Amino acid sequence: MGAGLLAPLLVLASACGRGAGSASPGPARSAGTPGPQSAGPAAPGPWHLVFGDDFDGHALDPAKWTTCYDWNNGGCTNAGNHELQWYRPEQVTVGGGTATLTAQRRATVGGDGRTYPWTSGMISTGRDSWDAAPRHVFTYGYVEASVRMPGGDGMFPAFWLMPESRRVPPEIDAGELIGTSQYLQMTLHWAGPDGADLHQDAHWGPVDFPSAFHTLAVDWEPDALTWYVDGVERYRVADTSKIPAVPMEVLLTLAVGYPAAPPDGVDSARLDVDRVRVWQH
Repeated sequence: MGAGLLAPLLVLASACGRGAGSASPGPARSAGTPGPQSAGPAAPGPWHLVFGDDFDGHALDPAKWTTCYDWNNGGCTNAGNHELQWYRPEQVTVGGGTATLTAQRRATVGGDGRTYPWTSGMISTGRDSWDAAPRHVFTYGYVEASVRMPGGDGMFPAFWLMPESRRVPPEIDAGELIGTSQYLQMTLHWAGPDGADLHQDAHWGPVDFPSAFHTLAVDWEPDALTWYVDGVERYRVADTSKIPAVPMEVLLTLAVGYPAAPPDGVDSARLDVDRVRVWQH
């Protein structure tokens, strides 16, 4: 997710290169309208559901989600990307069957003593703190989220998976918008012989992602990774030497300022999440 994420004992490096691959837009729901519940994975089964959230209540379920990275200190950020936001739990709200991550241009003093020009929200199935146990991690499966991405230059929304070990690479980016709201980037990161981050990616679009909900998914198997948008296969990696084989947590993040800061006049953005699902064989 992004270009790098640094924390004690952790280096998360994810270069965002330009990839090939495009397609015509698939079906989408109208903006603001919750769509039909998932009919199940688009990939061949059999499957059984091991994790799910429809965000039907009035608050985030603390048994399923935390609102920060493991290095939570009154909030957190991704220092490796030099992002502009300080994540805070109040930037995540739940209502009407949707979880909303809201980014706002508001000076916020972080637990590291720095002042960040933005605050924003994220959710993760990981830990509340460095020494805590993660809530939910998965090795292989079909991971899906129905999301409406934000508009506005300078926003960096992502749906992705990070290892329980916090040692990255590997990393699976099910879908990110990087410097555009029209092309979805799908990326796999793996470690080279010297441990360096290697990656390959593809883009799908053009689609006006902020105008409607879209279902993003990745089928993570021992022999292949297959990305889906709105139930249609969009990208595939079948080199088994690159496929992760470690437990991973699921994250949705709304970062700000990568690869460039928002222009004057862009003061807020939101990432809406209608549902999250994980199935396994």
